[in-house]
Order: sequence, then structure tokens, then C-alpha cells
Amino acid sequence: MTTYAAAKVVAAREIRMKLRDKTFIFSTVFFLLFSIAVTVLPAVFAGGPSSVAVADRATAARLEQSPDLEVRVVADDAAAEKLVRDGDVDAAVVSGPEVIALQDRPGEVARALSTEPPVRLLEPDAVDPFLAYIVPFALAFVFFFTSLLFGLQIAQSVTEEKQTRIVEILVASVPTRALLAGKVAALGLLAFAQVALIAVVTLIGARLAGLDRGVLHLLEPAIGWFVAFFLIGFAMLAALWAGVGALASRPEELNGVSQPVQMAVMLPFFAVIFFGENDLVMRILSYVPFSAPVAMPVRIFNGDAAGWEPFAALLIMAVTAVALLAAGARLYEGSLLRYNGKTSWATAWRARTTA
Repeated sequence: MTTYAAAKVVAAREIRMKLRDKTFIFSTVFFLLFSIAVTVLPAVFAGGPSSVAVADRATAARLEQSPDLEVRVVADDAAAEKLVRDGDVDAAVVSGPEVIALQDRPGEVARALSTEPPVRLLEPDAVDPFLAYIVPFALAFVFFFTSLLFGLQIAQSVTEEKQTRIVEILVASVPTRALLAGKVAALGLLAFAQVALIAVVTLIGARLAGLDRGVLHLLEPAIGWFVAFFLIGFAMLAALWAGVGALASRPEELNGVSQPVQMAVMLPFFAVIFFGENDLVMRILSYVPFSAPVAMPVRIFNGDAAGWEPFAALLIMAVTAVALLAAGARLYEGSLLRYNGKTSWATAWRARTTA
């Protein structure tokens, strides 16, 4: 049996086992519900009557007849526009007449008038504050938990096979690298399928929730790039997870030996959450391989990334992935058949089993 054929057999076995795993099924359902909530919540928070400021009392009386509007009478047009800019009201009707709003067209205000006046948006390219917070959080949350969950499953699978000595039978049957490649390919494929499904459900939910076309125009490329970055990012870490799983002789040792890889997953999550509004930090994070899968899609959503930047960041990640795949394979081969306690990173790096 060739290495490629052996890897396919291992991958098929891993996929069959994972599709029957309740944890995998639960996590998929949970993330789908989470993605639906992310798209529905903005519509929920935007519910209720729209508030409108107006200086002309006759216009105010006309608007008050609509049950969908809360009318606020102000001294003049300047005061009405200021309330819109400050976010205290959703829209204002000024002399002309003209309807002004911050970023979304207030159709209910225009319809409440006898003739629909022109609408002027003060900040048409601005991102809704709620979405500006929830989209980075959602991307970071999905990448963090999916990478951590699938990565730990790879490591646990390797450790359990090593503890039960079944790995000796596997290595006698298939090359070591085929065993590693099959595990990484299987879990990588399932993780990618899960994230792709989440992305599709999110976009469908956003459309059904009636999100503004401008928001969808920003959200769609951000999610598309996130899926691409996730694929490379997971491949970058997967072999390292298998390597640290082989370092441990028992499941109890796994948490200790996997700390470096766990930190590589955790730090980007907290970095994007805490520095999401810092342009300089986010620009740097979008080129750091471990944080780029989250930071670059966030910058794309915010409109801060030039057209060439995602390709450059993805190339850097791909080069890093090749290096880390080789490093993870070396750790895996150097510690897989060592049973006398926990194997150190240095020992595994120096000693390799026959592939």
C-alpha cells in the first residue's frame, strides 16, 4: 500500500468515527445557532418604533399619525441634524423637505410623508456600532473554538492510541507520515466543512433578517476570506496538535505539553477582541500568521484593507503552514513510540522514528 493510499484509509476511518461523535454533532449545531443569532440580533435590537426629529410642527403632526414613529420636536434643522449625528434619533426631517439619516435609509419616515422626499445619508459608509463589535467577536469566537476543539481532538486521538499501544499496530501497517497525514486531512476537512456551513447559514440568515445591502456588501467578502484563512490557519496548526499529542503518554499529560499551541490559538482571540479598534495593531495582527485568520477578515469588513492585502497575508500564512507542518511531523515521528513518560519537545525534535 502506498503512503497516499494508506493516508486515505486513515482519513476515511477518522471521518466515520467523527461523524458518529456526539461532541462534533453538538458543536456543529451550537455554531449554527450562534451564527443565526448573530444575524438576527441586529434586527431584534433595531426593532420597535423609529425615532425622528423635526422642527416644523405641521410636519411633526403628520409624522405622529404613524404608529411606527416616535416624533421629537426640536428648535431648528441644525438641532435635528445634531441629534442624528449623535445617534439620539434614527432620522430627521429638515427643510425642503429632506430626510436625513446616519447610514441606513429610513423608509418608514419617508413613507409617512405625503410625498417621499429625497434622503441624505450623513455617513453612508459607516458600519453599525453593534455590527462593528459583533462581527469581529463572532469571527474570533468561531476560529478560536473550532481550532481549539478540533486541534484538541487530534491531540487526544494520538495520545489515546499511544496509551493503548494500538499505535504500534498502526505503524506496523502504514507509514508514520501516512498516519499523520490521514488524521490531519480528516479533521481538517471536517473543520473546513463545519466553518463553510456556518458561513453559508450566516449569509442566508443575514438576508432573511433584512440586513441593509451595504452591510451585506461588507459582510459577504469578509466571511468568504475568513473561510479561506481558516483553511490555511487550521492546516498550519493541525500537525502541531498531532505532534504535541504524541509527546504525551497519558491524557493527563496532554494539557501541559500542548500549552504552546493552545496559546497560539488563544492569543489571537483576545488580541482581536481587545485591540479591534486600534488600526495600527489590527494592521500588524493581520500579517501575523496566528492572528491573520481573524484580523484580516475583520479589516476587510471594516473597509480598512486594500485589495492586495488579503493575498499577501494568505501567502505569508501558507509559507508558515508548510514550515509548521514539517515541524509538527518531526515532533510526531520523534515521540510517537516513546512510552517512558512525557517526551520533551527537544527530545522529540532530535529523535525520529522510521517513517
